[in-house]
Amino acid sequence: MISIGVLGYGTVGSGVVEVLKTNQESINKKAGQEITIKYVLDLRDFPNDPIQEKIVHDFDVILKDDDVKIVVEVMGGVEPAYTFVKKSLLAGKSVATSNKELVAKHGAELLKIARENNINFLFEASVGGGIPIIRPLNSSLTADEIDEITGILNGTTNYILSKMANEGLEFGEVLKDAQNRGYAERNPEADVEGYDACRKIAILSSLAYGMQVDYEDIYTEGITKITANDIKYAKKIGKSIKLLASSKKIDDQVYAMVAPFLIGDSHPLYSVNNVFNAIFVHGNVLGDAMFYGSGAGKLPTASAVVSDVVDAAKHLNRNIMSFWSSRKLELADISGAKRKFFVRIKKDKETTVNQVLFLFENVQIIEIPELTEEFGFVTPIMTEALYREKADSLKGILNMIRIEE
Repeated sequence: MISIGVLGYGTVGSGVVEVLKTNQESINKKAGQEITIKYVLDLRDFPNDPIQEKIVHDFDVILKDDDVKIVVEVMGGVEPAYTFVKKSLLAGKSVATSNKELVAKHGAELLKIARENNINFLFEASVGGGIPIIRPLNSSLTADEIDEITGILNGTTNYILSKMANEGLEFGEVLKDAQNRGYAERNPEADVEGYDACRKIAILSSLAYGMQVDYEDIYTEGITKITANDIKYAKKIGKSIKLLASSKKIDDQVYAMVAPFLIGDSHPLYSVNNVFNAIFVHGNVLGDAMFYGSGAGKLPTASAVVSDVVDAAKHLNRNIMSFWSSRKLELADISGAKRKFFVRIKKDKETTVNQVLFLFENVQIIEIPELTEEFGFVTPIMTEALYREKADSLKGILNMIRIEE
């Protein structure tokens, strides 16, 4: 029998307990022995919940109990999670976590400690919820040189953009709907400003390239500026707007960014809608691969955590996780990245189609009949720096969205 301690009895923590209870027999069979929850750490008490008999308020109770071989960290945030996880690993206990902030910030260090102690620090649930992506990158794709990872990594923003496109609504209206449905937090900043997706692509990039990618270095732009008019233009040119988190290796330089993009129906992520997530990976040997599924939610995320618990139980005294170097990967400046840009602009005496044609040369002009006071255009392929230089010469730009082809 293997005893585990669960740190946190919130949404994911209660989901872990539920998954272990619901699928106890098959989980034990896959692990090769019985897995049982001995402790659940939380500041609160749960008097009407059977879990109350396992609730403890002092982390040291779990840390000092030699029977606890695996610690599940589902508290969220960097502290005290980092302190608890580090102490657990140093005490010879494997750790499974869903904490993207923790992994993005301290992943290299914690993986190194786990390796030195011949145990495991596992974090499948930190990216993509229930979608298996960490494990394939760690094992199945090790023969490949990964040169691109692009994903829809946040279900909240994908739901908002999908609903805006389907119903022609403005961002603020759909955000309220997402909050009412429980898809968005009361404070949705981490989702809608792209910070959540940024931390996730930092983790995937670190694992793929074997060096520390600091999320603070990744250019990040959210979806708060997307309007119903942007959606109209997107439909006019047969494209969809998605918040993409992308990491690409081009000529030995890695470009990483999070931003809204216009993508066409030939793009593998075009049909990923509502709260679903998907991750596109390209390897130099494998070619293209796609991972798709429920990217968030109590049970999908808990399922991924429990999968890590099973892996840790099967490999109690053997490290199975690759680790990335703590040496920092210097990301390329996105000003050198090349692409097309879609631009919406006010139409007046100072800003005319002819002026745009003169400045940007070979552009595609897009007009929507009911939008008489503005027009849109698609630029030729150019660097981010050149686009900004030209855009600075134009007045009345309403919005710009990058195009991924």
